[in-house]
Amino acid sequence: MQPSPRAYVPFVSVDTMMQLVHRIGLRQMMRDLAACIEEDFLRWTSFDKTPRVAAHSDVGVIELMPVADDALYAFKYVNGHPKNMKDGLQTVAAFGLLADMNTGYPVLLTEMTLLTAIRTAAMSALAARHLARPESRTMAIVGNGAQAEFQATAFQAVCGIDTVRLYDIDPAATAKAMRNLAHSGLTVHACHTAEEAVEGTDIVTTCTADKQFATILTDNLVGSGQHLNAVGGDCPGKTELHQDILRRSEIFVEYAPQTRIEGEIQQLDPDHPVTELWQVVSGLAPGRSNARQITLFDSVGFAIEDFSALRYIKEQVQSAGIEEKLDLLADPEDPRDLFGMLQRAAPGLAA
Repeated sequence: MQPSPRAYVPFVSVDTMMQLVHRIGLRQMMRDLAACIEEDFLRWTSFDKTPRVAAHSDVGVIELMPVADDALYAFKYVNGHPKNMKDGLQTVAAFGLLADMNTGYPVLLTEMTLLTAIRTAAMSALAARHLARPESRTMAIVGNGAQAEFQATAFQAVCGIDTVRLYDIDPAATAKAMRNLAHSGLTVHACHTAEEAVEGTDIVTTCTADKQFATILTDNLVGSGQHLNAVGGDCPGKTELHQDILRRSEIFVEYAPQTRIEGEIQQLDPDHPVTELWQVVSGLAPGRSNARQITLFDSVGFAIEDFSALRYIKEQVQSAGIEEKLDLLADPEDPRDLFGMLQRAAPGLAA
């Protein structure tokens, strides 16, 4: 028995996602995703929001990230297991779903390991466009794992960065990033210390993976006017910046109830003032107030960003005609006769 057309859910595999990225172009996709996120931040109050639901263990975390507006519901499943790398596995793996609020039926199921890397970098660059000095052209990336090249590409595409300095405690990670960025059009330097990478740059991104309180940047390394993009801290007990840096900075976050649990600001008092970035995007709050100010985007990732990415991918795969069809939903002709549908599928019975 053939499933009805309503039973099929558009599915985007890893291979299809890679085809789509190359069809659009990675830099163009970064710009597109930044624009989609900005559109959804402008209607922030229309979303039903909640901090992500997390299951923590000694070695990692598994999270569900749900959000909805009047028309669509979205969630992402994502893990964070730094130990995986030594076993040849991804530290982060993810998939996501978009559903119709009117029927509850899924309208997209997609890989989100690649997509999360792209949307995380696009979100970082969008924040920098609103918070960094407009003339910023150089950045440092401390932590040269899976996210590093995506960050460099997004800042090049969205903010006009032309020079990147790389540092990682593992020289092999820096060498990998250097190879991958060799034909990017960026001027890329490998650095031997975090201090060498950070000194004099306009923007500093930290994106390390260890699940622990760590001090990747100390206060003496941060100069006036820099914009800090802290990406690595994304769960309780995991940070990258010395708290003295936080006290000197104007701090911007995605969704404060979540960031106070998971972000750099978990080191501060619960009432330490922060500004949600959607308020800056909407013109309801100021961003950078002067050229000497230190701005910090304490980024942990929020579900609205995934919502934006999912709706973008849905539009793109439909337009390109490359979506796969997944037989995911039981859909009998008579909605009351699920049992009968099962019986009629018995071996030897005609469809």
